[in-house]
Amino acid sequence: MLLKKKEREAAEIPSSSLADIAFLLLIFFLVTTTIDVDTGIGLVLPPPPDPTVPPPPIKEKNMLKLLVNSQGLILVNEKPAALAEVKELVIGFIDNKGTDPTLSDSPDKAIISLKTDKQTPYRIYIDVLDEVKGAYADLRDKASMARFGVKFDKLGEGPQKEVKEMYPQKISEAEPDKGN
Repeated sequence: MLLKKKEREAAEIPSSSLADIAFLLLIFFLVTTTIDVDTGIGLVLPPPPDPTVPPPPIKEKNMLKLLVNSQGLILVNEKPAALAEVKELVIGFIDNKGTDPTLSDSPDKAIISLKTDKQTPYRIYIDVLDEVKGAYADLRDKASMARFGVKFDKLGEGPQKEVKEMYPQKISEAEPDKGN
């Protein structure tokens, strides 16, 4: 008599709850993942101008023209400049107070015009804008220390407004030239 061996059934992993586990893992990772949404530049835009009112006249000497071309080269009033020089040039232009006849008459009349090419590297544009804003920050810190004895960011709302009136931030971002 030959005894036949019974064949065993292959063991299976229950897959009925596998979809539930995958779904729960997906939900877990969606909830715990942080997405960086702070991209771009935070600017407060002025209200649109009234088309019936003509723009005020601006003397050429009260406007500092910054041009960044498509290769990332910087021109300040049509003269080449390095990124490291921009802040000092802007500070000298704004804080002239009429001493140099080729620079702005006063900080209140000084306007910084920033113009880029359509192919300007974004990083260079941001760096130049940071230098210009840094120049205003340095001037405001200097005025704040002289007038109140503390840095600008440590001032209350009233004194900050006073210092901002001394050095109003006037940055004009001109439209890029039409590229090819």
